Amino acid sequence: MALYEEIQEAVAAVRRATDFQPRTGIILGTGLGNLANEVVLAARVAYSGLPHFATSTAPSHRGELLFGHLVGHPVVVMSGRLHYYEGWTMQQVTFPVRVLGALGIERLIITNASGGVNPHLRSGDIVVVRDHINLLPENPLRGPNDERLGPRFPDMSQAYDPALRRLILGIAKEHHIRAFEGVYCALQGPNLETPAEYALLRRLGGDCTGMSSVPEVLVARHQGIPVLMLSLVTNVSFPPDAIRETTAEEVIALASEAEPRLTLLVREALQRLDA
Repeated sequence: MALYEEIQEAVAAVRRATDFQPRTGIILGTGLGNLANEVVLAARVAYSGLPHFATSTAPSHRGELLFGHLVGHPVVVMSGRLHYYEGWTMQQVTFPVRVLGALGIERLIITNASGGVNPHLRSGDIVVVRDHINLLPENPLRGPNDERLGPRFPDMSQAYDPALRRLILGIAKEHHIRAFEGVYCALQGPNLETPAEYALLRRLGGDCTGMSSVPEVLVARHQGIPVLMLSLVTNVSFPPDAIRETTAEEVIALASEAEPRLTLLVREALQRLDA
């Protein structure tokens, strides 16, 4: 079965569960799941109940779509993302974004936890991503292109929506939240990077690094969906003498501790989009 038909099957399954129409899609990253608790739910749909959806296995990722209102704004929240390191193909990793696009979202907000490779960043800072460096070994757009989904060669000169970035940075300034524009580097994981790799990413122009998000950005932009990415720095990884041994549990704990600031930014951005 072609990808387009698989998307339509999944959309039909969602529509059997709910006729709720979201305007904004939100992907919750590692340790950032509490935003889901603020959604006034209209429907909850488990990935396991949708055709062609893979199952999220990463820690703190629930694996369900939440439809409802966040500060009065209609959203669909991916509570749990899929990662290449889990063993899924890039097409499987990004399939939920295909479905959100087919459901008619107007924009996609992506959150994640990352390691900071800019020496000016501190744990708890938020990077408003303005560009990325894709070091993943596979591209979700590889293979035959279906023009019903998007163009063969999508332009990436404005992968991250400038107006949404300005909005978030303005809100952060008003609330005295440390937020900076920067470049996100995507690697496949699941291991954290070595000191030499962190140093290389910095020399390449990276500000933070993680194991997700860029595939979803590529597919969203392929569909013409504006993207905002907010990366929460959980561990400082450059210069080398700043590196400390880090566990997944520590990353989740640090992300959870700093999450209220990121949640505030998302809530206020949605309110201002409605205004």
